[in-house]
Amino acid sequence: MFQFHPEITPVQIDECFSEMRGMVGKIPGLLSMEHGPYESSEGLNDGFTHGFVMTFSSQEARDAYLPHEEHERVKEIVVPRLARVIVFDFEVP
Repeated sequence: MFQFHPEITPVQIDECFSEMRGMVGKIPGLLSMEHGPYESSEGLNDGFTHGFVMTFSSQEARDAYLPHEEHERVKEIVVPRLARVIVFDFEVP
């Protein structure tokens, strides 16, 4: 989940997710990436405004994604725009 800095524009947010989606097909084992803004009336998002899910072919593919040069390039665009981030990895049985 992401919480962007207040000054980050919707265009910049779209650019972040476009860059992230662009990793699919460039990083082996990264099968898909879905994202969207928080849309619940519960109000339990603790200030996080956007969420995303990446699906990998295996835990090994996920581990190889982390240091991949394309991931590192995209992080240079996305991370400076973030006030907070939560990463929560899980495996579907």
